[in-house]
Amino acid sequence: MKEIYITDLATFEEGKNFDGFFLVLAKQQRTTKTNKPYLNLILGDKTGQLEARIWDPGDARIAKEFDKGAIVKVRGCCSRFEDRLQVKIDQLRVALADEVEKSDLLPATGYDVNDLWRQLGNFIEGMSNPDLKALLKSILGDPSIAMAYREAPAARQLHHAWLGGLLEHVVSLLRLGDRVAAHYTLLDRDLLLTGIILHDIGKIRELSWDIGFDYTIEGVLLGHIQMGVDLVEKAIASLPQFPDRLRTLVLHLILSHHGKLEFGSPKLPMIPEALVLNFVDDLDAKMQAVVSEFEKSAREGKGPDEMTGRVWSLDNRQLLNTKRWLAESPK
Repeated sequence: MKEIYITDLATFEEGKNFDGFFLVLAKQQRTTKTNKPYLNLILGDKTGQLEARIWDPGDARIAKEFDKGAIVKVRGCCSRFEDRLQVKIDQLRVALADEVEKSDLLPATGYDVNDLWRQLGNFIEGMSNPDLKALLKSILGDPSIAMAYREAPAARQLHHAWLGGLLEHVVSLLRLGDRVAAHYTLLDRDLLLTGIILHDIGKIRELSWDIGFDYTIEGVLLGHIQMGVDLVEKAIASLPQFPDRLRTLVLHLILSHHGKLEFGSPKLPMIPEALVLNFVDDLDAKMQAVVSEFEKSAREGKGPDEMTGRVWSLDNRQLLNTKRWLAESPK
């Protein structure tokens, strides 16, 4: 039975021992600047992840007893280094089969996946372009694709990195895209929404989430943009009446959605719908990072006058929760 979660450790007194079950997300043998060996781990559960270290060189044998993906029980204590929480492990063993549920170890969306899936389906049904509607139904009508789309994280670490994260992210973008399309009438709403639904579909093959979140070999070698284009091209090929010009635009949306060449886009956005897709995609990812940092600060007991820690995904800046700061200001 798992009783202590990653989020609980933020409130633990430094140096106080605890026992807990965690998933090993990464394992690496390292050495300090003075050439002292240690074992570096990333431990995780459904509430998050953190770095852990085994400093005693005599415990290097532990490295042979488990690997990435293992569920382990650790005894250790917490400390902070450069404003980051870490765990110093004193003892570690592989957990027994009946000691902990895997459902406690992988983070998942807080939304109802069935409801998110219904919302996505409603957006598709509301489209007036029969070719785009047929394309989306062809792709998401494949049971294996649909299951993966419902389960996949949106990223390994950066944003919406949890089960159902891809679907949660896409539904959020559909709501944003629908509003933007209503405001800017030059936009083709159906084309924009199709790009939103398909822009990250390659992640269902780029990422693995059986135990922890990681990249597949194909994901490392090809990336989700290329994998998404390949999947969509094959689907279009199965629809003999699909217009060639529409095919070009749909593929461009996928190829350009990262916005800049240095961010991994093979092409820059060159149509209005691609520009909007890049902007709302970036906005949703950044706002999710902000929400996560505010939640983390609240768990750590920080007051309204305290800034968050530095947020790597937001250019290493600190953040202030303005609503909380104003609400709790002196009268």
